Amino acid sequence: MMATTHALFGMALGAVALFVAPEYAAVAIAAGGVGGLFPDLDLAGDHRKDLHFPVYYSFAAAPALALAVLAPSATTVAAGVFLASAALHAAGDALGGGLELRPWEATSEEAVYDHFHGRWVAPRRWIRYDGAPEDLLAAAAFALPGVLYAEPLQRVVLLLLGVSMVYALVRKRLVDLGELLADRLPTGLAAYVPID
Repeated sequence: MMATTHALFGMALGAVALFVAPEYAAVAIAAGGVGGLFPDLDLAGDHRKDLHFPVYYSFAAAPALALAVLAPSATTVAAGVFLASAALHAAGDALGGGLELRPWEATSEEAVYDHFHGRWVAPRRWIRYDGAPEDLLAAAAFALPGVLYAEPLQRVVLLLLGVSMVYALVRKRLVDLGELLADRLPTGLAAYVPID
């Protein structure tokens, strides 16, 4: 899934606070968005392994959410929603395509690394690849609660949805452009660019 889909899902998750603890809604929504994006910061490293911990984030999220319920504060709510959103991101990557340059070809059987069990989880391909039409549809669905948000969170939701739409339109062309640019890089720099 697109990073924006994960962020919008995290924000929708945080929006639950609008109904149970509205005084913490803004921090919960923001923490959900950041938690949804956080695992993808490993793009520069070993993607879907370095910061993707489907089991460990879940183990951490359960007591953090319990603490947020028992002793609500901006800090406990933010921590609980951040961890829950990161857990759902990491686990949700198994619903998408595998780790490959052209995931629409479905050649990889590695979706996300499960550190707890020491193995790669196979992709389910419910969302065939990041930027697929069904990914954009999911992003739009997760953006719907954004109409309830106060500013500036509404604008953030619309911005993320806009980025999602543009990315979905150019997704397949980006691979060709990336390969073209990688071929023109100096040899020493090209070694650091992941193209396969």
